Amino acid sequence: MIRIHNLHKAFGHNRVLRGMSLDIPTARSTVIIGGSGTGKSVALKCILGLVLPDQGHIYCQDQDINTIKREAYLARFGMLFQGGALFDSLPVWRNVAFRLLNGSKKCSVEEAREIAVEKLRRVGLTPQVADLLPAELSGGMQKRVGLARTIATTPEIIFFDEPTAGLDPIMSGVINRLIREIVQEIGATAVTITHDINSVRTIADNVAMLHDGVIQWNGSVDQLDHSGNPYVEQFITGSETGPIAATR
Repeated sequence: MIRIHNLHKAFGHNRVLRGMSLDIPTARSTVIIGGSGTGKSVALKCILGLVLPDQGHIYCQDQDINTIKREAYLARFGMLFQGGALFDSLPVWRNVAFRLLNGSKKCSVEEAREIAVEKLRRVGLTPQVADLLPAELSGGMQKRVGLARTIATTPEIIFFDEPTAGLDPIMSGVINRLIREIVQEIGATAVTITHDINSVRTIADNVAMLHDGVIQWNGSVDQLDHSGNPYVEQFITGSETGPIAATR
């Protein structure tokens, strides 16, 4: 679905991406792991076209994203933001239905609300939640609303930015399970960036380790514990010694 080839991006003297290359297969869940500041979010922004790389190419179904009409390209994506990014002044159902009401293919208010309530049900929230404001919800409920909004338009490709950030272990497990189930149900291509190894084991089909601006290892989640890669082994064990510590 997405092919990243020799991607470079620097901010001043800070070279964040230094030749990142990665193939993201269709209808599979790919998780990019790595420590804070390793370029995961920058790579995501480059794929979305929010940041222009200094060098390299990104292809979506073999078409350079720079040649695709921006509105048509972005319409293919759903995004679950790390902080939820809900609109405080809008009730929950309007948050979920935001693209349905404001996108290129607008729904009627009645139809949009109906879809929003159904998506809320899918993530385990009752119809009564629809008319509440985000401030009236717990962190876990806000994350579920964000997930409902992500899938409201049944996107082909879904990005998850640290989906369990700020959640307790139990709610993290709930969100991970929901993500896994929903991605499989709608047959979407999923890309997750995270440093939570429990999320990796639940969500991923494929795992890519990003460090020093390049992919250090790429393989199936079943190979994760036997990768033989020192970067991966240090990351999943949390060891203080290894190549990651040596390069900091």
